[in-house]
Amino acid sequence: MSILIRGVQLYGEGDQVDVLVDDGQITEIGADLAVGEAEVIEASGQVLLPGFVDLHTHLREPGREDTETIETGSAAAALGGFTAVFAMANTNPVADSPVVTDHVWHRGQAVGLVDVHPIGAVTVGLEGKQLTEMAMMANGVGQVRVFSDDGHCVDDPLVMRRALEYATGLGVLIAQHAEEPRLTVGAVAHEGPTAAKLGLAGWPRAAEESIVARDAILARDAGARVHICHASTAGTVEILKWAKAQGISITAEVTPHHLLLDDSRLATYDGVNRVNPPLRENSDAQALRQALADGVIDCVATDHAPHAEHEKCVEFSAARPGMLGLQTALSVVVETMVVPGLLSWRDVARVMSENPARIAGLPDQGRPLEIGEPANLTIVDPDSTWTVSGSALASRSANTPYESMTLPASVTATLLRGTVTARDGKCPL
Repeated sequence: MSILIRGVQLYGEGDQVDVLVDDGQITEIGADLAVGEAEVIEASGQVLLPGFVDLHTHLREPGREDTETIETGSAAAALGGFTAVFAMANTNPVADSPVVTDHVWHRGQAVGLVDVHPIGAVTVGLEGKQLTEMAMMANGVGQVRVFSDDGHCVDDPLVMRRALEYATGLGVLIAQHAEEPRLTVGAVAHEGPTAAKLGLAGWPRAAEESIVARDAILARDAGARVHICHASTAGTVEILKWAKAQGISITAEVTPHHLLLDDSRLATYDGVNRVNPPLRENSDAQALRQALADGVIDCVATDHAPHAEHEKCVEFSAARPGMLGLQTALSVVVETMVVPGLLSWRDVARVMSENPARIAGLPDQGRPLEIGEPANLTIVDPDSTWTVSGSALASRSANTPYESMTLPASVTATLLRGTVTARDGKCPL
């Protein structure tokens, strides 16, 4: 069926236009297009963007379907404006073989709300010792493009070096969870005045920054690409600047929660605020915002991490680290980056769609809003506001740090290759 999107602004710029979608592609853009038999989406004054791409999600399937499934996570993604997500390997069993990665791909295709790309583990069992058969996963049905031990750092420099060399030969990407584990034993909060006052074991910035610096140098010497997951400190920003100035092929992501929140929230000891890496100081959040605006940090990734209620409603040190992020990502980016004038809507497309698609090597995502391009699209009402309620989100879990916050902008519709996957807060499940 044809779909006519009426009255949108492409990238929030210029006059309002109509966009006709047919057979999975954008076929016409202009004023007052004929309707014919097309389904009409009235979007007067709203913003049309390429569908968002999330390089970092945890969908928990297989193994923890009590907290999330590929179906519920896909629904949350579609409602958040995403048309492609990358599912991390720390499932049970670990996604360290084609048996698991192909299963994740098939389940995502069966659900059909977003393209679910499996991320393969770098090391067997996420143990940091023996490299996985990356080639088998890359050449499998799931066509794994990204490998990561996220949740664990590949802390052995020789193993990381070999992983980078192996990945380079395959044309795939290593995404590193930057955490020197010997510096974070027992750590649960950012090492600083807040943690000291609250009696929480501190997590130093150096634990992240030392690995970022090391891996930049390893990537340089291997002629490899490396991607830094969830950058969280001002020091990491400076290392990224240095590495890029040297011509090192390094990219980085920042999460919405590290853009908006800081460790002042820990005073309540609420486990919902525990995350890995931890919420840092406000000065770090400010540095991350500027780095995203300047292109030092390449993209936004949610690190969507659902947890059961009993894993969060405990003492802070025992709480599982992680927060929901798929349905709130756009609004947090608008709050922290668009409202203050650090990013335009075209920039939002760059950091939430174009750059992550480029980093992961997705040819049909993050494409320009032009005739002949795939209709992977997100429609946003920039003037709306909404109040977050964890119980109302599509995820099976409710661990959102934004509970009861009123946030700007909302996704009103998402299209995956011309099929509506979310509209007016509902998914066709």
